[in-house]
Amino acid sequence: MIDKIAASIADAMSGIQDGATVLIGGFGTAGIPNELIDGLIAHGAKDLTVVNNNAGNGDTGLAALLKAGRVRKIICSFPRQADSFVFDELYRSGKLELELVPQGNLAERIRAAGAGIGAFFCPTGFGTQLAGNRETREINGKQYVLEYPIHGDVALIKAERGDRWGNLTYRMAARNFGPVMAMASKKTIATVHEIAELGTMDPESIVTPGIFVHHVVKIDRVATQAGGFKKAA
Repeated sequence: MIDKIAASIADAMSGIQDGATVLIGGFGTAGIPNELIDGLIAHGAKDLTVVNNNAGNGDTGLAALLKAGRVRKIICSFPRQADSFVFDELYRSGKLELELVPQGNLAERIRAAGAGIGAFFCPTGFGTQLAGNRETREINGKQYVLEYPIHGDVALIKAERGDRWGNLTYRMAARNFGPVMAMASKKTIATVHEIAELGTMDPESIVTPGIFVHHVVKIDRVATQAGGFKKAA
């Protein structure tokens, strides 16, 4: 019987090695799997390469992982914002390597990994420092830069609903990078707020099929200070 429901986040994290490339879903604070990031910190893996659209907010979630000194390199498209002080300090002190990737390129490089594409040419970044020393080519009169896929050893993503086979749906903007990261990684761990009975999820509504998911962990919604409930971002 296929049952990908993990008893705990700690159980789901087992096997993550030092030096792993970790793809973490989220766009700003939308869809950030904070509980899984906390679990990764507790797990203790270090010397990580982390891929995310941003480089952490405040001192929680991804920023907490950076602050714990577990990340060697971050690949992202928007590292600096008003509350990215953890990233700023680490980067300016030379303790964190940064690979800056235009947002569309980042999404496509991750998607290419899941689709089995060896490399692709993209016009974004041509003639700028972002192109680095990579191969360029003129195609139909336009200049392109050769881009390579971003493969993950593990993906940490936040979904809304899932079943024991690992099929997932998302809540609005929380979807963002989750689906492509699940496809691009050797191991995908997802949190959900609801476990659906097998067969009750409409196949046409499933965004990430269970074949790309290895562990599903149910988490509670976080109570707000006002006494209500914070919806999944």
